[in-house]
Amino acid sequence: MKSAFKQLSVNKHNIDAGLIFSVILCSVIGILLIYSISTSGISSDEGIGSGDWKVQLVSMVLGLGVAIFISIIDYRKLAKLWFIFAPAALFLVALTFTGLGYQREGADDQAWLQIGPINFQPSEILKLAFILTFAHHLSRDEEDMNKPVHMILLCLHGAIPIGIVGLQGDYGTAIIFAAIFMCMLLSAKISWKYIAAIPIVIGAAVSFMWFFVLSDFHKKRITILFNPGSDPDYIEYQQDLGLAALKHGGVFGRGLFKNAEEYIYVPEIHNDFIFSYAGQVFGFLGSVGILIILVYICLKIFADSRVTRDRLGRFICMGAFGLFLSHYIMNIGMVLKVAPVIGVPLPFMSAGGTAMVSMYAIIGLVLSTYSHRAVTYNVFYDEDDD
Repeated sequence: MKSAFKQLSVNKHNIDAGLIFSVILCSVIGILLIYSISTSGISSDEGIGSGDWKVQLVSMVLGLGVAIFISIIDYRKLAKLWFIFAPAALFLVALTFTGLGYQREGADDQAWLQIGPINFQPSEILKLAFILTFAHHLSRDEEDMNKPVHMILLCLHGAIPIGIVGLQGDYGTAIIFAAIFMCMLLSAKISWKYIAAIPIVIGAAVSFMWFFVLSDFHKKRITILFNPGSDPDYIEYQQDLGLAALKHGGVFGRGLFKNAEEYIYVPEIHNDFIFSYAGQVFGFLGSVGILIILVYICLKIFADSRVTRDRLGRFICMGAFGLFLSHYIMNIGMVLKVAPVIGVPLPFMSAGGTAMVSMYAIIGLVLSTYSHRAVTYNVFYDEDDD
């Protein structure tokens, strides 16, 4: 009877426990911070209520389920479905330019969708789609990528999400997409000639943005970093409060669940500036502890990129690495007043259900490359079919 069937040998599904534990730990810390903010009343003017931490908790549980589910699926099969999820993600982002799109209070970009009682940011879904589609593109074209035509097509692929979110006015997310694109491109077999041209291209892009795209308000957000106190409109007010909040926590912090009088209020303290609240609550030592966790997440993703079974898996991991690294640098840079305020949240900690679930989904892709890193043999699947 056995001779009538081919023997199946399937690896036991395993998961990168260190990565998923660190991500869950970050999420739990974020939920505690949001719960503390809501109970203290420090952010009552921004409409932060007692139910917001519950939304964050539900999003974490849902996101964790999504991550585990994605990790079980072979990432190569997911990449082959690019023609489904890429147009869907672009369509959702395009809807922000219609009557369904709106500008969230406190933001300066129209990057949100309001569909009935549900509101979300489609660019978060686009991040996941771009990592998968660009990884698939690179894995197919890596051997020929240094030919001009192929390089142009790769650059056009990267320019699409950067351009569309830039048109929304969401320059922070556009920079995130650019970081993802660069990390993935540089992890491939790119010629040193193209690498040498990168500073020139970046310089030209920055010059174009400065003279033809950015408003005076956005320019001031950048120039005040080099000349503090020079702006009569005091655009740096939020960052000054963020720095003051970090110092307010001292070495050991003021603790959770205090009255509002115990904390320094910072606009968007539950979202983009949640790290300033973490500094107040946990102090210098706690802030360093959080930074260690964030660095560990990035290093673990990078390490996973080195053990993947193929280049598709490597590119997926490097895309995730670029996403999280750029998010962390830009968000904490805003709080420390070394980067302009451009609305980039802190993954797994800032309030936001869509962002939480999408970040877990991206972690799920990394977990999939890790759990499928060893060769398996299955009569229903041809391993050489990429």
